[in-house]
Amino acid sequence: MIYLDNAATTPLRREVAEAIWPVMTRGFGNPSSHHRVGEAAAAALKTARTRIATVLGCRPGEITITSGGTEADNLAIKGLALGTPRGRHIISTDLEHEAVLESCDYLRRVHGFEITLLATDAAGRVDPAELARVIRPDSTLVTVHYANNEIGTVQPIRELAAIARAAGVPLHTDAVQAAGWLELNVADLGVDALSISGHKLGAPQGVGALYLRGRLQVEPVLHGGGQERGKRSGTENVAGAVGLAVALDLAEAERRELAPALAALRDGFVTAVLESTPGAALTGDPLHRLPGHASFTFAGTGGEAVLLELERHDIVCSSGSACAAGSDEPSHVLTALGIPADLAQTAVRFTLSATTTAAELAEAAARVRDAVAAVRGLATP
Repeated sequence: MIYLDNAATTPLRREVAEAIWPVMTRGFGNPSSHHRVGEAAAAALKTARTRIATVLGCRPGEITITSGGTEADNLAIKGLALGTPRGRHIISTDLEHEAVLESCDYLRRVHGFEITLLATDAAGRVDPAELARVIRPDSTLVTVHYANNEIGTVQPIRELAAIARAAGVPLHTDAVQAAGWLELNVADLGVDALSISGHKLGAPQGVGALYLRGRLQVEPVLHGGGQERGKRSGTENVAGAVGLAVALDLAEAERRELAPALAALRDGFVTAVLESTPGAALTGDPLHRLPGHASFTFAGTGGEAVLLELERHDIVCSSGSACAAGSDEPSHVLTALGIPADLAQTAVRFTLSATTTAAELAEAAARVRDAVAAVRGLATP
């Protein structure tokens, strides 16, 4: 099998499995319990939080452990919007993950917030001048993803954050896809909140983290025992936090060498697909793009049919966001870029990992050519 769906989830890294096993079997205590088993768990959690904070360049107390990227996004958006009595205006884009868009829509429906969606170019990139144009004295929050999960486009987060900071408005970025591939130092980026998820990095599913700049007031989304300094109630996933810390450390150590190498492999794959498959078109920004991300539309096909044909030949990829799998609707990201709905439904996404090889990508490109031809042949009267 050639696995090219790493934007959906990644396999557990061996180093992560080895780190979390002792926590699950010996250090299994509740970190809120005041006995030696609980205190051992609390110590492991503290170490994990410190390691995550070191990669993000912040204080450990600014890290909140969550159940994943979706919860981190919900806490950042709802928590900051409701905890900041500045106004009732949120700025985002229509290319965001559903966790962001639906959080914004909840605030609109239930709490009367006004939502402004920034325009993007045809490659899905925001012009910072557009943010400067729409930001207002009553703007409460700006939330723009760092890198898009469906098309791989990377946003100019530093420039956007500088504009928001000058206006006194917090900026949150969903960095779930960016983690492990792009710079995450929050001081360098200038962001006030940043979400990550463990299973995109080789950690277990079901754990994530949210950076929140220390002085920001946040209304909790989950209420109960007051864990995570009152920001997120519920017994912490200690083993998951340890796994996330290890995976994030490893990814950061490898990133500077691996990202350019993977981008070169990706570019070769993109060229091979475009040259060998008539009607193939790359989606997203060809330059400002995640290093392991290639996404296409294949006119005259159906994306799901191409996926099935590829999987028949042991090529595993996806038609877009795993969170929208099974939906009959075209991708909201692609249609927002002006791609017609029928063409958007032909989209296929390939996402690479550190272990992806040139030989695998050559095989995948050949199989893409054959799969697209086969699906078109079936559609011909």
